[in-house]
Amino acid sequence: MSAAIWKILIILTLTGSIHCGKVLVFPHDGSHWVNMNILIQELHNRGHNVTVIRAADSWYIKEQSPYYHSITIDFSVGVDKAFYRTFISRQLEGRREGKPFWTRISLEMEMGAMFSEMHRNMCEMIIRIIEDQKLIKSIREADYDVMLTDPANGGGVVLAHFLNLPLVFNVRWTVHGEAHFAIAPSSASFVPFPLSMLTDKMTFFQRVYNVLFHLRLYFYKGIVGPHYSALCKRYFGPDVDYFELFQAADIWLMRVDFVFEFPRPTMPNVVYMSCFQCKPAKALPDDLQDFAENSGEHGIVVVSLGTLIGKLPDDIANEMAAALAKLPQKVIWRYTGKKPSTLGNNTLLRDWLPQNDLLGHPKTKLFVSHGGTNGILEAIYHGTPILGLPLVFDQHDNLSRMKGKGVARVIDIATLNQNMFLEAIQEVINEPSYGINMKRLSRLSRDTPIEPLDNAMFWIEFVMRHRGAAHLRTESYKMPWYAYHSVDVVVFLLSVASGTVFLIFALVQYVCCKSCKKKRVKQD
Repeated sequence: MSAAIWKILIILTLTGSIHCGKVLVFPHDGSHWVNMNILIQELHNRGHNVTVIRAADSWYIKEQSPYYHSITIDFSVGVDKAFYRTFISRQLEGRREGKPFWTRISLEMEMGAMFSEMHRNMCEMIIRIIEDQKLIKSIREADYDVMLTDPANGGGVVLAHFLNLPLVFNVRWTVHGEAHFAIAPSSASFVPFPLSMLTDKMTFFQRVYNVLFHLRLYFYKGIVGPHYSALCKRYFGPDVDYFELFQAADIWLMRVDFVFEFPRPTMPNVVYMSCFQCKPAKALPDDLQDFAENSGEHGIVVVSLGTLIGKLPDDIANEMAAALAKLPQKVIWRYTGKKPSTLGNNTLLRDWLPQNDLLGHPKTKLFVSHGGTNGILEAIYHGTPILGLPLVFDQHDNLSRMKGKGVARVIDIATLNQNMFLEAIQEVINEPSYGINMKRLSRLSRDTPIEPLDNAMFWIEFVMRHRGAAHLRTESYKMPWYAYHSVDVVVFLLSVASGTVFLIFALVQYVCCKSCKKKRVKQD
């Protein structure tokens, strides 16, 4: 090899290392980690050094990985899969049996108590990190360029402020709710509040309902707020408001876009990267490929209700299986429960599915889904219409959006029977509008000037290069509420207007009185 080529290789190597940064990641466990891990892998592939802070009892965040180094905190956040699965089962049972409204409220309060405990534990974990002098010293000495975190918990936000690191969010939800409501103007007249299951076209009474639904935001603030407020007061003093730390993030990498969302105001530091986790379909494993190919002209139906619902009550599973057995399509169902007694020969059960690859398979006609964001975005990307069976959390709202866009039908799994289920499947498969509308969303989603993952990488690296993005960040969150909503300006202008009217009235009255007095004098 010539000396010139060696010089070029050395220059390229040095150039690559110069632009590589150090990224500290404070993730959120569960399905959120699936998204974060994709960003981490891409950062690693681009030469960045990534370190992930994890609790010892993490569900999915492994201690060993080829893509990142880990800092394991010997601490239990205290929420496991069993709680969620039990809670979801109880919610489903309550809906099926038509239990009183107050019973459902009680379940909601129980979930709130669990969230409160989880965030209290998160704050305790941050205290343990900060007060471990050896650990916090090593973190400081690592000289990280940026903190990447999921604000579904506030641990990364507080730690980034303590370490004085620029902050990038991988976000759709914060500890308070949907992320836009924490940073962007969100008029209740045309911005539906999450979980209200409204669209951006509301009647008067729907707008009333939307305003009232806004009050849920304060419920969640009341649950998690005291824990993070106490944490901030402990380390930053009484003048630092924890909610302002969220609003001060440099870049918000938003996991949705306006193919999924309804149009609404946004901010210049919100970067939309919807479908960044979606990829062209790869070849299926041999058994699934043979199964799909043998479906003939009818194609296949993919059924998956997410990682937290591996099984259903026997009677519901049997009703679903009986309906699926009557289809001319082949069915691939992710299910870990007891084999339904009514399962047909056309249905294949699997513990795990390559969901993205199945949704992108040309034989796939329908996706039966619980309505998780990841699955919905994959369905949009591949143009596969949806039959929704929402269970909990944001799933009802996600599917309501898809129903509003004409790409999904939604039924209540609590009242499901085989006739209803079969009729809904046949409608979505046989009614052309569902497929046509979803193909249109797919074209819109893919028609972007830059790939979503590349866009996300650019902005993370932008923050590293410039130590933040203050020029894109509004300072409006520092304003008191009456100034933000111009209440003080309105009061001032009304006062001036009222004073002017009063002066004019007084002047007219004075002139009139003077005139009357002159007339009396002349008459006398």
